Amino acid sequence: MHLTDRPEQVFIAPTLLGQVMLHRFAVAFLLLLSVSVATPASAQALGGLELRGGIYGHSVDGADGVHLNRIEDVNFEALFSLPQLDSFIWLGQVRPHVGATINMGGRESMAYAGLSWTVPLGSTFFVEGAFGGAIHNGELHNAVDPMRSLGCPVLFHESVSLGANLTNNASIMVTAEHASHAGLCGPDNRGLTNVGVRLGFKF
Repeated sequence: MHLTDRPEQVFIAPTLLGQVMLHRFAVAFLLLLSVSVATPASAQALGGLELRGGIYGHSVDGADGVHLNRIEDVNFEALFSLPQLDSFIWLGQVRPHVGATINMGGRESMAYAGLSWTVPLGSTFFVEGAFGGAIHNGELHNAVDPMRSLGCPVLFHESVSLGANLTNNASIMVTAEHASHAGLCGPDNRGLTNVGVRLGFKF
């Protein structure tokens, strides 16, 4: 039997391979993060904790784009200052983060973890990029609109923010986040793209 006789087989191998790669990425990252936070020096550094919260427009890459009826996500995020990353301070501030984007309309929510890189633009403004992994409660395949077929239970998660420092401890930022599997788990990869505004407070 030729592979073309069973079209559904075409994506079996890459899908399984992609899931294995993403799961290994998630496990390796979580192990690295847990080891870093578990050290005594890391425990002392929790004084550099920053908490963030805000609202997002959900799946703004859809037909409606950025619209008021899309504002149904609540985001929470914590960033940690770790001495192990101080050697990279000349690049800006590199910090591990954990967070969640919770949809209040019964659609996709996700929890995520990764590394954030914050670069100051003078004394007031800053730009930030982040990369890591996410888990979600969305459909993997055969989703019915407005839900999305996300293809994998574990996704890559990245975000970009442009912000301003309001005080020495408080900040405001516009953030865009995206989660998908980069085609590693087959053709179902609509992904999630959320955009919104957040406030941050450093302790």
